[in-house]
Amino acid sequence: MSIFPGVCTLLEEIDKKIMVELRDGRVLIGYLRSIDQFANLVLHRTVERIHVDSRYGEIPLGVFIVRGDNVVLLGEFDDDRDRATKLVQVSKEEILEAQILEQRVKQEKEKTRIKALKERGFSYQLDTTHEDF
Repeated sequence: MSIFPGVCTLLEEIDKKIMVELRDGRVLIGYLRSIDQFANLVLHRTVERIHVDSRYGEIPLGVFIVRGDNVVLLGEFDDDRDRATKLVQVSKEEILEAQILEQRVKQEKEKTRIKALKERGFSYQLDTTHEDF
């Protein structure tokens, strides 16, 4: 229980398995080992989970430090509920290939959308400085 009502603390989550979504869209799952006043996190036995359609794969990362300002969402991870989902776990290689294919499809859709906007007289500048592909 927090000493100060309304104060959010992660101290109760130490040594629990948590899921963290980062600003760049990545999802990390690991055991919370340490936090500081800036909400920087140290995760142990961390994996990055990649979802594509109804499949997912995990990439082991080990000990991982996350800057607090990169965290979008954080919550306790329930292994029982995870096993009850209809998602199918695939190999790391298979999910990475599926992710690349999904990104290419999104790129093609975006190019088609930009072309349609240009044909209708709209000006659209594509930001290529932060390409993830």
